[in-house]
Amino acid sequence: MATFYNQATLTYNGGAVSSNIVSGEIVDVLSVAKSSVDTSYTAGDTLTYTVSIINTGNAPFTGLTVTDDLGAYTVGNTTAVPLDYVDGTVALYINGIRQPSPPVIDTSPLTVTGVDVPAGGNALLIYQATVNGRAPLAAGSTLTNTATVSGPGVATPTSDEYTLPVAAAPVLSIDKSVTPAVVPENGELTYTFVIRNLGNTDATATDDLTVTDIFDPVLTVTSVTLNGTPLTSPDGYTYDEASGSFATVPGVITVPAATYSTDPSTGETTVTPGTAILTVTGRI
Repeated sequence: MATFYNQATLTYNGGAVSSNIVSGEIVDVLSVAKSSVDTSYTAGDTLTYTVSIINTGNAPFTGLTVTDDLGAYTVGNTTAVPLDYVDGTVALYINGIRQPSPPVIDTSPLTVTGVDVPAGGNALLIYQATVNGRAPLAAGSTLTNTATVSGPGVATPTSDEYTLPVAAAPVLSIDKSVTPAVVPENGELTYTFVIRNLGNTDATATDDLTVTDIFDPVLTVTSVTLNGTPLTSPDGYTYDEASGSFATVPGVITVPAATYSTDPSTGETTVTPGTAILTVTGRI
């Protein structure tokens, strides 16, 4: 609701007098609600957002503009934008019926024009954005982006924001290498498994991490270490010398969370993964 004031002036014979001041109120009939079908985010995710516009008035709104700041925030002396609009994903529904996609005239901030909302009706915009390297990833971080509707007939642009939390979970990968690469018969080699955690939460014993492998050629295992500390069988691992089947005991391997640093001038996040290193040495 917005209040307006107005005053008239009467001029005559070179003089002027003013009327009393009248006031009135403009009742807002257009509302906007921003939301997402996602419940959290991680690095590289593609998120789906919705903007619902409801018109409770008895006249239509035409040619509205919808903007989304894509989570822009201030860092240092600049503005960091943690979301990238995915080209071609804007969809428009009016009263639940799919319409031709409206024009996108800018992608940062995302700016969509030509949105109509019928009297007593609604419009729904759906679009996607990808989490980029300027998104905060440390535990407890959030992404908040704001949608604003403006245009003809809208006395005051109306906005709504939506906040997504970063997912609190380990994000694991594993790499395997062998040394030496050329091994003589009856020679010794070492398999090295590097487990990386890009997530903001430790991978703990309750996550039941297990590394399995089938060594071919079959090894006569002489040592197994985790982060330089020897593992023994059967408490730390199991191994079948007939088949070459190897497995660590679930929960023996843990991996610390990643650490994050933010460039104060760009907002770019650098991720240093937590690691665990498993080695298996044996003779072929």
